[in-house]
Amino acid sequence: MDENTFTENFNNQGWPSKTYLCYKLERLDGNAMIPLDEYKDFVRNKGRDQPGEPCHAERCFLEQISSWNLDRNQRYRLTWFISWSPCYDCAQELTTFLEENRHISLHIFASRLYTLNNSGSHESGLRALQARARINIMTFEDFERCWVTFVDHQGKPFQPWEGLEVKSQELSKELQAILRGQ
Repeated sequence: MDENTFTENFNNQGWPSKTYLCYKLERLDGNAMIPLDEYKDFVRNKGRDQPGEPCHAERCFLEQISSWNLDRNQRYRLTWFISWSPCYDCAQELTTFLEENRHISLHIFASRLYTLNNSGSHESGLRALQARARINIMTFEDFERCWVTFVDHQGKPFQPWEGLEVKSQELSKELQAILRGQ
């Protein structure tokens, strides 16, 4: 992805209307994780302004992974860097997917928390998902790792925006309270 797309959508201070999901898959081989570069990319949600049915980024990803035909006798680690945490419906779908695909572990690093409907259902969705996946708010190191791995940065180092760490810490506390059911 280009630098501007990353900054516009992953900056944890803003409220972009798009969701970007960067993913990478690794296969466990003994004690080592082997990167599977053919399964490293990003997807974004399909909005009403695009052809076809609207689709959240998580659902777009689940449609892709179903065609990968991963060996059920192997163990895989899937890492996501996502600009918004999953909504309730996506969290439920991810939980079901992970229950049906126990050979895949998922670690989600979210830039910000999805709270669009404020009904609290997104919170129960995240709590259900945490039983099958690790969910964290992105820290400076995670933003930098995402930048290095997924952004066409032309050799430029990641430049944090003002307030990145403070906002990350606030969101992390909020996420931990949600996951504890508070």
